[in-house]
Amino acid sequence: MFTFLVVLTVVVFLKLLIVSGIRPPRTPLGSFELERRNRAGDSQAQATLRREQLIPDVISLQRVISALLLVVVVLLSVTTFDWLFGTLIAVVVALEYGAIARLAIIQRWSSQLYGRLEPHLLTFISAHPNIFKLLRSVPRETQDISRGIDSREDLQHLVSQSGTILSPDEKKLIVNSLSFNEQLVSTIMTPRSVIDSIKKSEFLGPLTLDELHKTGHSRLPVIDGDIDHVVGILHLQSLLALDIKRSVTAEKAMEPRVFYIREDQTLQHALAAFLRTHHHLFVVVNEFRETVGLLALEDVIEALLGRKIIDEFDAHDDLRTVALRNPRSNNHPEKRQDV
Repeated sequence: MFTFLVVLTVVVFLKLLIVSGIRPPRTPLGSFELERRNRAGDSQAQATLRREQLIPDVISLQRVISALLLVVVVLLSVTTFDWLFGTLIAVVVALEYGAIARLAIIQRWSSQLYGRLEPHLLTFISAHPNIFKLLRSVPRETQDISRGIDSREDLQHLVSQSGTILSPDEKKLIVNSLSFNEQLVSTIMTPRSVIDSIKKSEFLGPLTLDELHKTGHSRLPVIDGDIDHVVGILHLQSLLALDIKRSVTAEKAMEPRVFYIREDQTLQHALAAFLRTHHHLFVVVNEFRETVGLLALEDVIEALLGRKIIDEFDAHDDLRTVALRNPRSNNHPEKRQDV
């Protein structure tokens, strides 16, 4: 009988070690990234998210079983041996079983056992939610335990949740810079329908100059007939020293160099072009070289910083998408440059 109790005590003790050594593997993805992929229809992410939500209940069940096995080991120790020696064994087991369960060989056995049992455990937990409401000792939320960055969206989420560590302007700068290279020129340009322009034959008399300054722009495209034929850029600041007694046309006062950029180019490309050309205004064209908008350096900087840049000359509003027109031979002035 004594031998049987000793063997039984050892067997229960080994079971206690194996159960205590179980460490349910967790996904390396954070909860935000999992939920984002789940919303995008990723079935694997959906299954992983559901598993992560049930892992706390697995850990709760592990704690319950470990506690019961520990009680059994203590009772068997006291029963098998005399009360003094049995109590000493029970105390040692209670103090050291957690450390012993972390040994590599115990961890390997525990991992193999859990790998076989996990599908059944998760099914059982899902089928008996009321039972686990009573047993639950670990909050049932997806826990961020890895903490690498899994996507740009994940990093943007972390920045937005950073509290007072970052100022609002710093948050905007980080978030906007992460998506800066993905934004296209067409998303921030001033569309064709609201472009202010001046004909090249227009005389720059006092009334015309007054109207130009009222537009609130520091630069205007000079056109030959229509906006699809931009032949230069008129800088209003340079007109301040203009002799109004002399008849000067917009063509005479304009800068003849015109820089064009495609509407499907990225803002990163546009910013590099602004720095390379030292120009502050590009004409935006489509695949048929029709004018679809204007892009100012200030627009690109605002997209990067996430806030408006207001000066005494420029006043741009939020604008809408423009429709394309039929192809024709447009925007081919003599001194044009494509960026």
